[in-house]
Amino acid sequence: MKRPCVYILANRRNGTLYVGITTDLPKRMAQHEQSLISGFTASYGVRQLVYYEHHESIPEAIRREKLLKRWNRKWKLRLIESMNPSWTNFFDPTTGEISFGPFDHVRK
Repeated sequence: MKRPCVYILANRRNGTLYVGITTDLPKRMAQHEQSLISGFTASYGVRQLVYYEHHESIPEAIRREKLLKRWNRKWKLRLIESMNPSWTNFFDPTTGEISFGPFDHVRK
């Protein structure tokens, strides 16, 4: 079952940020972790999953991703810290698992 998800990656606390979308977050994170996706995240070492949110449909997730990409940096940092104040990496590269958090629900 596809589960649309918008996510934010960072290379360190308050570092470089990347906003993305996927329907398979564990698989996508493994790709980022192994630098299998050439481009921005591989070039800047952006691999820490610091925020994610699930959506009911792909169009909703796309709208949210586009909105977050237009946000200024300060707003994105505030969003991350509201849900993940310690900047925990929610992806465990050794197991391929995503940790659950207060944001692991479907946005309506």
